[in-house]
Amino acid sequence: MSTISSSRLYGSIQLRRNRGLAGLYLVVAGFLILYALLFPGILTIGGFSKFTQNWFPLALVTMAQALLMLNGGITLAIGPLVSLGAVIAATTMQGALGVPAGILAVALAGLSIGAVIGAIVTYLRLPAIIVTLAGSFIISGVALILLPRPGGFIPDWLSTALAGHTPVAFLLLVAILMLWKVFLATPLGLGIYAAGDNPLGAFRSGVPVERVKVAAFALSGLLAALTGLFVAAQTGSGDPVIGTPFTLNSIAAAVLGGVGFLGGKGTMRGAICGSLLLSVMINVMFFLGFPPVAQYVAQGLIIVGAVAVPELLGVWRARR
Repeated sequence: MSTISSSRLYGSIQLRRNRGLAGLYLVVAGFLILYALLFPGILTIGGFSKFTQNWFPLALVTMAQALLMLNGGITLAIGPLVSLGAVIAATTMQGALGVPAGILAVALAGLSIGAVIGAIVTYLRLPAIIVTLAGSFIISGVALILLPRPGGFIPDWLSTALAGHTPVAFLLLVAILMLWKVFLATPLGLGIYAAGDNPLGAFRSGVPVERVKVAAFALSGLLAALTGLFVAAQTGSGDPVIGTPFTLNSIAAAVLGGVGFLGGKGTMRGAICGSLLLSVMINVMFFLGFPPVAQYVAQGLIIVGAVAVPELLGVWRARR
């Protein structure tokens, strides 16, 4: 295949993957402008830092969820893994090896649990939604056994470094996105998209589809557990149930970002943008004085619209 043909093929694939993102960017920009008008403090370093610290955990769990959705899967164990990561961080950082040991323990727990869930889904041919639902109960139970109530120990310097008055969370997110771009250039990164879009075609092309799926679950577990570490640093302690809201929010943010449930559709930057939209939207509704019940209703309607509108437009284009 010639270089020109390869460039055209790559361009067409990118165009298909990025379809609809321009509209998403405009909506996010509109909400950001409205938020800045309602809360001018976000334009200061301190305000921007606090906003990104609140957005960062949602962005990470959205990446964790999008990883699996791009590969044709889904997980309901995101929230419990966040809680477990927070608990492990809070119960290991007071030991002899301190923070490095805590970070390593959190990372290994997330990787290993994700890999085990992925292996069960892949090699036993069980539905991911069922396996991850069962796994969420087990993980939640382990978190409660390790730390029955909020507590533990997180060094003050770590909380200050990650959740202080500097935009460290934003810089971490930028670094993670750069690593994702590098990861996409690897066979494993390409395999995640290929196996999600067309598993049989990917297998015939030499992609180890089963190993790719296990790896996707492992990386997803790692991101979710590290989110728990950040949340523990943010709150100054571990909480065995703090991750509960993240499961559905991660799905909602990924869907808002244009990631499809059937695999191979969407981009990670779209998912991140979806998490930003969801985060800003909640803040805007708060400053507009929406009661909590109305906020939930509005979020639900916006999410349904985000899913329905592209489908309706697709039907309309097909009939033309």
